[in-house]
Amino acid sequence: MMQHIDVSRVLRQTVACDLYSNLVTRPTGAAVRAHIEALLREAPLRGGRALAVIDFSHVRMIDFSCADEVIAKLVLPYCEAPAADAADAYFVFRGVSDEHWDAIEAVLERHELALVLEEGGEVRVAGVLAEDERLVWGAVARLGSGDAAEVVRVLASQAERADGGIAPPSTAEVARLLERLHRRRVLMRLDDGYYVAVGAGALGDG
Repeated sequence: MMQHIDVSRVLRQTVACDLYSNLVTRPTGAAVRAHIEALLREAPLRGGRALAVIDFSHVRMIDFSCADEVIAKLVLPYCEAPAADAADAYFVFRGVSDEHWDAIEAVLERHELALVLEEGGEVRVAGVLAEDERLVWGAVARLGSGDAAEVVRVLASQAERADGGIAPPSTAEVARLLERLHRRRVLMRLDDGYYVAVGAGALGDG
């Protein structure tokens, strides 16, 4: 089930000031992250999965320490080895502006993270990804949902149209990339073995 979390609202509750909209200092970021984590624990699940839209639209600025706390330390536990009783959680980041991006990009590079960004109703993947990861994510996003064989067909069609003479990856290689992107929290793995690009097509699916 999708949950919308307005970071500016969480920030105002954390610092107890309605006019405060700057996400700065590590203690502030840690407090905001703890509040978000509490909201995630309280959220109802759908099929054991949680999808949170983390909305920065009303945050004026964010520094590196807060980006590290609110983004990296929020996402990393789910990428590494979530506890057996933890939700299968995924994240879409909305309202990330140019003013936010320098700090966020530095954090993504430091931790080799990838994120799904929503901009104007469209989603894209950003951060540290290899080219084959980007191609596979894009193919799944275009399909709506798909397994390794279907992704290979999309990539083969793309290669044919591009006439670049580059063979698409094998089904086994695509299966490996799909699972890697799932572990990185940018693809959602469904119970039937299909994958959905997080945020693409239907934010509430799963």
